[in-house]
Amino acid sequence: MFKPENFTDAVQQFSKLLPVDIQQARSDIEKNVKAAMSATLAKMDLVTREEFDIQVALLAKTRALVNELEDKLSQLEVKSNSAK
Repeated sequence: MFKPENFTDAVQQFSKLLPVDIQQARSDIEKNVKAAMSATLAKMDLVTREEFDIQVALLAKTRALVNELEDKLSQLEVKSNSAK
């Protein structure tokens, strides 16, 4: 889902924004922010790009099949109506 190095980079950038006197507690803050970010993202029920692309392809294939079946049904309805 998310790469750990992305968390580390984001947390380090965040900690650089802290005032100098707070940077003494930097490691504790980094650890807590990283844990909070991980927990929040885990609750979001996100999917990977690969999973998303697979679902897009499956949906496109299903849509094509539905269109094909609709066309066949229309043809059968025309034949049925003309036979009456």
